[in-house]
Amino acid sequence: MDTPSIVGYCASACSVISFVPQAAKVIRTRDTAAISGWMYALTVTGFALWTGFGVLRGETPIIVTNSICFALSAFILTIKMIGRH
Repeated sequence: MDTPSIVGYCASACSVISFVPQAAKVIRTRDTAAISGWMYALTVTGFALWTGFGVLRGETPIIVTNSICFALSAFILTIKMIGRH
């Protein structure tokens, strides 16, 4: 495996892993008071766009990583929005 691929896979792992603790906490406590809705809305949009970019380029690692991050961040945003109503 070449160096750019190793860097890319490490970056992907960090991106996905970074959302897991927050998602787990939201599942466990349903507490989203300290989470910025605007930040997560922007994050969800960014991951959706990165996924689209990966699809257009045919880049499976980009598609997989950003799809997982999209799902995790969209879940957190959804719980945040549900909590407001």
